Amino acid sequence: KGRAALFADTGLGKTVMQVEWSRLLGGRSLILAPLSVVFQTVAEAKSRLNVDIHYTRSGDDLVDGINITNYERLKHFDPSQFAAVVCDESSILKSFAGARKTEITAFMRKVPYRLLDTATAAPNDFVELGTSSEALGYMGYMDMLNRFFKNDLNNSASGRMRGEVIKWRLKGHAETPFWRWVCSWARAIRKPS
Repeated sequence: KGRAALFADTGLGKTVMQVEWSRLLGGRSLILAPLSVVFQTVAEAKSRLNVDIHYTRSGDDLVDGINITNYERLKHFDPSQFAAVVCDESSILKSFAGARKTEITAFMRKVPYRLLDTATAAPNDFVELGTSSEALGYMGYMDMLNRFFKNDLNNSASGRMRGEVIKWRLKGHAETPFWRWVCSWARAIRKPS
């Protein structure tokens, strides 16, 4: 699948999956990861798959193949240079008003192939599912909320109103269509079987 999310529990091999996905696509790809994960990914790709990943800080020294950098360095990269992008630990997108989420989503929109990987996707955090969908180029989080959910105010407000957090809940008739929609672009795995 060209644009997808992989919500795989801890220890199920997300690093191997994202490296293999990038390798099979060919061309130039970029893995975005927290700095603490970057060097672990490079080492694991080499030891387990015999795949070389190039760590780059500035985007000036890209290689054909798989490149990796940390999220904080994204501003130094041009999305037109890549055929694919992977967001490792993509739960970073859950901050729906955050500057980092906005930067990542804008970057990803310009790249044809996109993969989100995280072990910590919150299945009850519908806004996180919406921001993931938006980053992949599917439905935006506000469109998702308005299509499948409702709030007590019967409007499109999000965040806080009159000092209270606005709570959204699935419309009764929308539960099955909502999960079918999520399954059209995401896979969740809790155990290898």
